[in-house]
Amino acid sequence: MTKFHESVSHSTLAGGARPRLFRKSSVGFYLRLNKPVWRIIPRHLQNHYPVRAYGAWLQSLVRLIAAREQYFGTFFLRNRPALELMRGLADEKAKNSTLKVAILACSAGAEVYSILWTIRSARPDLNVLVRAVDISQTILNFAKNGVYAPDTSGLVGSSIFERLTAPEMEQMFDWNGDVAKIKPWLREGITWQLGDASSPELIRDLGPQDIVVANNFLCHMEPLAAESCLRNIAGLVDRQGYLFVSGVDLDVRAKVARELGWRPVPELLEQIHDGDPSVRKDWPWRWWGLEPLDRSRHDWRTRYAAVFQVSKRRAQACVACHATDTPSAST
Repeated sequence: MTKFHESVSHSTLAGGARPRLFRKSSVGFYLRLNKPVWRIIPRHLQNHYPVRAYGAWLQSLVRLIAAREQYFGTFFLRNRPALELMRGLADEKAKNSTLKVAILACSAGAEVYSILWTIRSARPDLNVLVRAVDISQTILNFAKNGVYAPDTSGLVGSSIFERLTAPEMEQMFDWNGDVAKIKPWLREGITWQLGDASSPELIRDLGPQDIVVANNFLCHMEPLAAESCLRNIAGLVDRQGYLFVSGVDLDVRAKVARELGWRPVPELLEQIHDGDPSVRKDWPWRWWGLEPLDRSRHDWRTRYAAVFQVSKRRAQACVACHATDTPSAST
């Protein structure tokens, strides 16, 4: 992005890929030679063990030479199964109650408005309070403005509206030509906040949240920094609250989940894993690419779950242990 696998685990393959036979300067050449081979493998075979092993080896080489950096590219309604699960969790709240949601690395705001549209469409009675956090004041100002054009997304060749149906576009936006502005009812209840997800101060600033969303930014950090940041983020989750965390090296997420005793949420686990086709198709050629789900692993639920119920006691202990010497994380 671990433990023993019934045969050979992805992490074992990744460990073996720390090249003893390759010099770093030659890894790129080796990868270019292998791309044509990968392209001729049918997609439906990628979950077969020999192909997964080959893909894990290739991705470990990609990560060896990659210079990780943050990206702002995204889509509205990016992962529909994850939003469906969030709607189900919100539906458990009592009528006219308050739901607190923190969205870290909110970027251009597409995820913020997607979550609010999902929950408020289903539960208009709830008082949904959102804390949208990013490390860039410029991107926060853009997100708060809530005005989008098709080329807003940084994903080359993809419209930020690509995954919306025509009725959804009408429900979420007021249109002026091909420029869209978020409707007023989706702009209410949002606090846009400058902050660093790796800082313990963020926990004091935001307070406990029913749902914490930390998607698609930890994978752009080096593993040790991502792990420390994830442990800090866990401190935001209220007692028996939920953490949504996709777009993260799976070894990092699984390690933290095991050590802190998080409970993987089984509902829609596999659908959420495959719910964002842009990261699934990028495996194994991008460091953020997401490997096929492998049910033969003994730890597959913990490894592939993107939603966890977090014990507040364990999360608080985690923050206390990691409050010092925490690497800065760009959100």
